[in-house]
Amino acid sequence: MEYLVCVRSLIKRTNINELSAEQFSCCLLNVQFVYSPRCLLLLTNMVELKVSESRDLTRIERIGAHSHIRGLGLDSALEPRASSEGMVGQTTARKAAGVIVQMVKEGKIAGRAVLLAGQPGTGKTAIAMGMAKSIGLETPFAMLAGSELFSLEMSKTEALMQAFRKAIGVRIKEETEVIEGEVVEIQIDRPAVTGAASKTGKLTLKTTEMETVYDLGAKMIEALGKDKVQSGDVIAIDKASGKITKLGRSFSRSRDYDAMGPQTKFVQCPDGELQKRKEVVHCVTLHEIDVINSRTQGFLALFTGDTGEIRAEVREQIDTKVAEWREEGKAEIVPGVLFIDEVHMLDIECFSFLNRALENDMAPILVVATNRGITTIRGTNYKSPHGIPIDFLDRLLIISTQPYTEEDIRKILDIRCQEEDVDVSEDAKVLLTKIGVDTSLRYAINLITSAALACQKRKGKVVEMEDVSRAYELFWDVKRSTQYLIEYQRDYMFSEGTMGEEDEMVS
Repeated sequence: MEYLVCVRSLIKRTNINELSAEQFSCCLLNVQFVYSPRCLLLLTNMVELKVSESRDLTRIERIGAHSHIRGLGLDSALEPRASSEGMVGQTTARKAAGVIVQMVKEGKIAGRAVLLAGQPGTGKTAIAMGMAKSIGLETPFAMLAGSELFSLEMSKTEALMQAFRKAIGVRIKEETEVIEGEVVEIQIDRPAVTGAASKTGKLTLKTTEMETVYDLGAKMIEALGKDKVQSGDVIAIDKASGKITKLGRSFSRSRDYDAMGPQTKFVQCPDGELQKRKEVVHCVTLHEIDVINSRTQGFLALFTGDTGEIRAEVREQIDTKVAEWREEGKAEIVPGVLFIDEVHMLDIECFSFLNRALENDMAPILVVATNRGITTIRGTNYKSPHGIPIDFLDRLLIISTQPYTEEDIRKILDIRCQEEDVDVSEDAKVLLTKIGVDTSLRYAINLITSAALACQKRKGKVVEMEDVSRAYELFWDVKRSTQYLIEYQRDYMFSEGTMGEEDEMVS
């Protein structure tokens, strides 16, 4: 008997690169090892079997509803492409969002508000996610659902204020002394007896003009090991904090026959002296500064998540200090984006707060989304478009989204099939497109995974029409479910249609 065992193991490590070596010693970081072994044991009993090809596991993150979004899909002239970066259709809305993003990058529309309004399933959240990806890493982007405010252990206005300050960044500039050079050699002396003494070592750095040997302590050795620094790397060491930054690989080592990844960056060997003064830029949000200054744990409060309500006096002091830094040229305000989904869930108190907050000097760009028509404003008996008060609605730039065409639905389904790693035949895609047109795009997307499971059960390789039909029979859409309720409403409790008849029966 012949045994063939295939084992795949994926290890995911938790790394926090922003912390310095000294801060690492203060934090208790649990390095998590997540093993996902997929083992296949094939037993052959005097029979020759052919092993089918297995697909490599390319990613280990969860696949979400908008995980395929990579940006807004615009060219350099802010013109929307037909299908790009996971975005399909909605050309007018995407172009308008691209204009907003461009103005955000230039810092021109701080304190303004934008409304994404459209029917359910027309890509409002997708456009907001595309804006977040297009803005960049340094520009803060905070997301919030309107219903979240009513489940937090703090007042609604405090939750909104914290969300506002999460979307406002402060770019702080400071001069610091750094040691920058190319690593020539790393020598680490380990004690003969385990635990007898701490490890020591020597680090040899060089520039184009000089070469120096530095003594290493245990913390620096640990930091070098964490960053996997080796000979030929160009590094920068912050003298104040001990933080090590790997700048890249020296061009002199570009001909080495080492295994290089696609992300390997080659840089020139630094010139001049090893020790020099440099301007370092840190980008933090106002909320992070609030938490650090309002808790006894300092920056460790950011890891515990125990923020709670922050006193107004603390915020006033921070705003005053930031204003001083701005006048001295040490800091710069970076207005970010706050996205509130389901904005119709906010009540009249929240809208009044937003009216006032948008007039503040340090306000982010507010992007809200809703799928409601003319409906009641929460907390009142008055009706208004989108469930938003007229005075707040007057402040908004409104971007409208339109229903997807049949061609757009087909392209989106193609993208989702690739994202979910499911092979679907052309006939099955045509059927899914027809289902998406007749019912909804979200329902058609949900059928992809269900049809893949049906295909797997019949031991097929490609999802066919019969698999989609099987999933369509098992899981109903809204229209069929509503029709069923209308036909069999007598069998359900508290049905409004049978109320009178039930009363007659009781009497």
